[in-house]
This record gives sequence, C-alpha cells and structure tokens, in this order.
Amino acid sequence: MTVALVTMSHSPLLEFADPPAEMVDAVQGAFSSARTFVKKYDPTLVVSFAPDHYNGFFYDLMPPFCIGYEAMGVGDYGTTEGPLSVPAERAEELAQWVAERDIDVAISRRMEVDHGAIQPLEILFGGIDTVPTIPIFVNGVAKPFVTMRRVRRLGEAIGSFLATLKNERVLVIGSGGLSHDPPVPQWATADDAARAMLLDGRHPTAAARDARQQRVIDAAKAFAAGTATIQDLNPEWDRALMTTLASGDLSPIDAMTHAQMAKDGGNSAHEVRTWVAAFAALGAAGPYDVTYSFYQPIKEYIAGFGVMAARTTA
Repeated sequence: MTVALVTMSHSPLLEFADPPAEMVDAVQGAFSSARTFVKKYDPTLVVSFAPDHYNGFFYDLMPPFCIGYEAMGVGDYGTTEGPLSVPAERAEELAQWVAERDIDVAISRRMEVDHGAIQPLEILFGGIDTVPTIPIFVNGVAKPFVTMRRVRRLGEAIGSFLATLKNERVLVIGSGGLSHDPPVPQWATADDAARAMLLDGRHPTAAARDARQQRVIDAAKAFAAGTATIQDLNPEWDRALMTTLASGDLSPIDAMTHAQMAKDGGNSAHEVRTWVAAFAALGAAGPYDVTYSFYQPIKEYIAGFGVMAARTTA
C-alpha cells in the first residue's frame, strides 16, 4: 500500500494577476507535472489539508483543526461553488481514529471551503467532485495558533490511519503558503467593519465579496510595483522549509514559533502548517521520496510559490 502527496501554494490571484510570461509558464509547468504525477498514481481517495481565509471559518468559533463530513465550495475568486464528494463514513472513521490518539479535532457536517481547498482539486483533477475527498481545515490565519509540534502530531495520527487502508490509493494534499503577507485583517488592529467580517462574515453579498477581493487584487498590483506596505517574500525561508520537508525528518519544525514564522514569512506564512501536516501524514504511512519540487517567488501572486510531489517507498 502506498500513499502519495502533492503540496502546493494557492493564490486567489491566479486568474487576476499578470506576472511575466516566463513565470506564468513555469507555474503552469509545475501544475502540469503535478497533474501527471497524480494521473499516474490514480488515487481512489484524497485527504486535503487546507486553510481558510475567513470564508468558512470565523472567530465566532475558530478550531485549530476540523475534519469535514460534508463540504461545500463557497465560490470565491471564481472557484467552483458546490459540494465536494466527501465519503462521510470514512471521514467519521478518520475523526474517531485521530481522537483516540489524543488529538482534539473538530468535525463539521456543513463545512464551507474556499479557494484554499478548491484550487488544488481544480488544478489536479479538473473539478471538485471527481475523486472522494476528505477536507481537513488547518487554521493558518487566526490567532491563537497551536504549536507546530501539534500540527505534526495531527498529520502523524492521520497518516497512521491512512496506512490501514490497504485497498485505497490515497493522495494527501497540502495547500497554502509559502511566505506571504496578503492584506488579511488582524483582529487587534481591525476596525469595526473588519471585525464584523472576522467574527461572522458568512455568505456575503456579491458586492461585498467583490469589494473584498478587489482589495487583494489591488494590493498584489502595488506589491509587484514596489509600492505596497506588506511584508516581502522570503525565498531563503521557503527553500529551507522545503528542504526539511523533503528530508523525512520533521522534528526541527517543532521549534518553529508562531511569532517567528510571521516575522520570517509574513502573517499568512502560517498556511505552511498544511504542508507540515501533509508531510507528517505521508511519513507516518512510510518512508518517502520527493519526486518533484518547484519554487519561484512571485510578487504578482503575493506568494513564495511552491509545488512538491512525493510518495511512500514501502
């Protein structure tokens, strides 16, 4: 039994920004390589670790982790709106397995997921309901943050469950990062209107969603032009993380603190928690080799943009 992995950055700006043609070609080439890897593996089950950007999870109730028994794409930034094909009984089994290994995880029978979860499914499979998918939310935006050790242990618990699925070909996805600092409101500095959105901004009007999205698009244009005030990308930090993940020894990641992660990689660098959980799950299923790796810092996407593919060797 093997488990495969694809981790990839996402960006709501893929269809709204205009990087140099060679960068676009490089990113599309990375997506193509990931698709080829996935097609050859032909998964029967996907387990997807993804963050949220105050589209499905809010401060009225913000868990560190949540396993979806049912899930719906909200359709932000032109991504697919509608239900994912979630195998509910398998998701329930997974949640019970994780709980019995002393990892407290929320569950949802009405999970709403945004571009962070949807983009990889669209890119790798051409849709959001083509392969049974268990979505796992990993908080990467809202303080307080659990330790990276806890994130690793979540991944290991999930990987130990996946190792029992002898008749499945499981693909683990980690979506997010790498270094980036988009204009996401912070509770401590947000005005009343922003705090209302952070608290419970579900189901905004089309006008409200468009206005919010336009602010991000405008920030990306300013960032690429060198006039934005957001934190710069950190390719050195990104590449060091990718090297550690590829090594198979994730223990150094335990020492990463939430404050240092934000300082080094930006406030939304916490999305790399999905990569750590995904690689920890892969490692718990068995030794692995990374078969593909891509990295490019792209200011037009406000992201240190990475893609990795790996699979267990035994």
